[in-house]
Amino acid sequence: MTTPVYVTGMSVAAPNGLGLERFWDGLLAGRSGIAPLTRFDVQRFPATLAGQITDFEAREHLPGRLLPQTDVSTRLALVTADWALADAKVDPSELTDYDMGVVTSNAAGGFEFTHREFQKLWSIGSQAVSVYESFAWFYAVNTGQISIRHGMRGPSSALVAEQAGGLDAVGHARRTVRRGTALMVTGGVDSAFDPWGWVSQIASGRVSRAVDPARAYLPFDASACGYVPGEGGAVLVLEDAAAARARGVQRVHGEIAGYASTFDPPADSGRPPGLRRAAEMALADAGIQAGEVDVVFADALGVAASDAAEAEAIRGLFGPNEVPVTAPKSLYGRLYSGGGPTDLVTALLSIRDGVIPATAGTADVPADYGIDLVCGTPRSAPVRTALVLARGLWGFNAAVVVRGVNDSLEKETYR
Repeated sequence: MTTPVYVTGMSVAAPNGLGLERFWDGLLAGRSGIAPLTRFDVQRFPATLAGQITDFEAREHLPGRLLPQTDVSTRLALVTADWALADAKVDPSELTDYDMGVVTSNAAGGFEFTHREFQKLWSIGSQAVSVYESFAWFYAVNTGQISIRHGMRGPSSALVAEQAGGLDAVGHARRTVRRGTALMVTGGVDSAFDPWGWVSQIASGRVSRAVDPARAYLPFDASACGYVPGEGGAVLVLEDAAAARARGVQRVHGEIAGYASTFDPPADSGRPPGLRRAAEMALADAGIQAGEVDVVFADALGVAASDAAEAEAIRGLFGPNEVPVTAPKSLYGRLYSGGGPTDLVTALLSIRDGVIPATAGTADVPADYGIDLVCGTPRSAPVRTALVLARGLWGFNAAVVVRGVNDSLEKETYR
């Protein structure tokens, strides 16, 4: 039997809300974070809308010595980790350093930082390049900076992946807890809103070129025209149930009950994509049947062919229109490695409050999709178990099952 792994703390930094409750309130109110990108002049680019965080001042949250050595994505990750630890009521200085670890996912690295330093190299010379360029660009920097800041010397790692990577990081953190590390900080945060980073995103051909923020990102809609890139993400604190009880934890957000990942076969293989298989394996890992899932948080690319394929996977697993489906990321954009963890946080808030946030903007779902997409306004419903799906570039798929737990850890059950 395995002990449950609980989410004891979590927080979010998203374009429509910084911090857990502000983000949640924004989702339920339909507050959008999608607007014209203002970090540089985008008028000469074919895509101009983004989910940009505009109300974050790093110097208000971090010591000045960290600012010269960090990219915006690392600053967001550090602050979100601080918030998540505070939510868990964890003081890392009171715990054994080797009993705490960090695993994050990152798709872009420190894009803005490194491109700024490259510009100095080419225009001024090597003497102008920051010494911090040696690590500030690196994909593992968020894991490293969080672990250094909080003295976490236990098993730590970084996953380089796109949208599916954030769920993979959570799955790896859960595995690490089960192997004996008492507490893990995990999640994903991304930002690539400098000119080169923007070009790298729109080069996929899947970024929306719409100019109306309300019509730019319409997952599962007949008028879907691509997705809107966003920045930010979420961080969660995972703990072994016994360790959390020993620490005196009185409240948990939920359990990471199941996880699985798959890889799509070659397009010409004749075999189906791997998303449904990832979902089935995650449900099996959680020890539940499809009928026990109360809501699915979809990957929701906003590209017709991809949406149809995901709808087919959901419909095939649950049956036509048998489970509510939602994609609240239409309010803030796809956050790459931050997307999956943000959906996990949202799912846990849905379990807490018994409400499913809506898929903003989407209104015309093709009948042959056969999914019960929550549109227009949030839907009140008892939510005990949620399935979160994510797909990344080049065929990566991940699925995580989260479920509610009893308020008291003394009532925990083992499976």
